[in-house]
Amino acid sequence: MTYLQTIIVAIVEGLTEFLPVSSTGHMIITQALLNVEMTPFVKAFNVIIQFGAILAVVLLYWKRFFRLNHAPASEHFTPLQRFLQKWDFYYKLLIAFIPAVVIGFLANNVIDSLLGSVEVVAVMLVVGGVFMLFCDRLFGNGSENTVMTKKRAFMIGLFQCLAMIPGVSRSMATIVGGMAQKLTRKDAAEFSFFLAVPTMFAATCLDMFKLIKPMYETGDYSMLMDHLTTLALGSFVAFVVALVAIKAFIAYLTKYGFRMFGIYRIIVGGLILVWLLMGNSLAMVD
Repeated sequence: MTYLQTIIVAIVEGLTEFLPVSSTGHMIITQALLNVEMTPFVKAFNVIIQFGAILAVVLLYWKRFFRLNHAPASEHFTPLQRFLQKWDFYYKLLIAFIPAVVIGFLANNVIDSLLGSVEVVAVMLVVGGVFMLFCDRLFGNGSENTVMTKKRAFMIGLFQCLAMIPGVSRSMATIVGGMAQKLTRKDAAEFSFFLAVPTMFAATCLDMFKLIKPMYETGDYSMLMDHLTTLALGSFVAFVVALVAIKAFIAYLTKYGFRMFGIYRIIVGGLILVWLLMGNSLAMVD
């Protein structure tokens, strides 16, 4: 990837990672339009630069992300229950994170086979867009008094697994999952951001491992060294853009809901499908 391609793809990642429009799908489409060669490094790059977006969440919400529950524990609690109460926020994040770990491990080969498929992205953009036109009416705006329980966290984690299909959007899946559990749009979106940290961090580490493992076996780290600047640049651009996108998205979603995002998804996915049905190609170079 050239530096210009890197910057463009990273901007797309930063803008779309926390929007319900599928960042993976948009990066796949963007790289296809830019004629980026689909190498093992490029596949890893798409995941690794999400680390920049992770840092944006941690920076914006650091006071709430690094928190412990200091409420008095019941005298009837066991030591384990006292520990879990104190670390309640992280415990629930872990519960929500587990389904993605299990499904991701079991379906890893299927997920890899779908990555890079513009057709799958286009179809899921349209399907997700149609659903989003009605999800506000379907789930309402929840209640500010709704408490995040372990069951609700687990259900949101199950919804997150849908995002393993390119074009679905992790943000959309987890926010809708939160709304289905009676959270407000704002609370659902913020929990989605928090859940993105362990999920995206784990995905980044996994792809770094896949990238480095063959180099370790051969002792040749030249490919990684040659691309360190590309990875650093992509992560930095994604970080800066995500900072702006998160703030704007929360304000818009709280006030207007999902409808415009649904319309956008249908238009983009529809245009791609029409383009492909006309016999044109938008495939990744492999």
